[in-house]
Amino acid sequence: MCASSRQKTSPRRRAARAAGLTLLAAAGAATVAAAKSTSWFATLGGTLSGDRLERARRSGHWASGRFHNSEPTTTLRAHDVPTTLRMQFGGDEVRYPQSPIPVVPRSRSDYDSPPDSGLRITWMGHAGALVEIDGQRILTDPIWSERVSPSTLLGPKRFFQPPIALADLPPLDAVLISHDHYDHLDMETVKALARRGSLLLVPLGVGAHLEKWGIPLSQIRELDWEEQTTVGALTITATPARHFSGRGLADRNATLWCSWVVAGPGHRIFYSGDSGYFPGFRAIGAAHGPFDATLMSLGSYGPTWPDIHMTPEEVVQAHADLGGGLLVPVHWATFNLAFHDWNEPAARAVAAAGREGVRIAIPRPGQLLEPSAPPSAEDWWRRP
Repeated sequence: MCASSRQKTSPRRRAARAAGLTLLAAAGAATVAAAKSTSWFATLGGTLSGDRLERARRSGHWASGRFHNSEPTTTLRAHDVPTTLRMQFGGDEVRYPQSPIPVVPRSRSDYDSPPDSGLRITWMGHAGALVEIDGQRILTDPIWSERVSPSTLLGPKRFFQPPIALADLPPLDAVLISHDHYDHLDMETVKALARRGSLLLVPLGVGAHLEKWGIPLSQIRELDWEEQTTVGALTITATPARHFSGRGLADRNATLWCSWVVAGPGHRIFYSGDSGYFPGFRAIGAAHGPFDATLMSLGSYGPTWPDIHMTPEEVVQAHADLGGGLLVPVHWATFNLAFHDWNEPAARAVAAAGREGVRIAIPRPGQLLEPSAPPSAEDWWRRP
């Protein structure tokens, strides 16, 4: 009996038991850290149910329990995964700026007076832009958090701080969300804006996330493609895009994605959201254009996902299809999200615009830009 007891507690068994307990403790700590850094998984958002699900099912873009693009679209093919991994870990691109991005700091007082022309744009970083149009203010896909990720500990970290503190933004008439990816729908940012009373305009289904985060239904308007709503004197229309959605492992395309048209009494602008190139841009231009300016997502393109993001040359073509006046690229130079030099999108877009005779402006973050009289070209992005 004593010998058997000694065998069960031999040094080897005690070491194995200690190792097992250590791994168990590490796994537990990792789980707690993951849960805490994602606000106990709240960042994953909600799921469609009830009236929201029924409305999605009535959409012409819904089939087999998911939303679909207007034409066949591939996100990432299985045989492209090895190539993507090699690019992720073996590329020699300069994906981070080697010197500080020249941000123009802003304060609320900068927006006390309306723009002389009636239309002014401030790029806040990534896809976020404050648009002052015909006496009203619209904010696109705002991201004020440090990372675009479900976690506050892991994920792409921003290159520069926003030009203005979130609390110092002037009053907003509406916030436009194009889709539910983390670099476009940031939980902490939209919760803070909702506490200020901001109205949130989102594609079908995205309201499930906002409701999960405690945002009142009275501040949420969900639109299908080609549905529109009015905000003061503005008519805002959700228009098609070629992309996809999802915040977790099992919710691919459970919510819709879109681009946006904002039309006022004197001006109109287009915001692309994320999209691959498709014939829909020409149709949108014919139905809703021409536009004084287009805010077009420029970066994060790659050879293994050509259908869901545009190359800079395609961005210029899409702008022309839309009947755009001034091309204002967004969605670049803020996070490392693809396998190209951080400033390559601007260089290629400027070159393509020059070849095609397209007016383009590459503002610094925080720079005030009136499309009727854009600032002189400044190649700030050519810095290393």
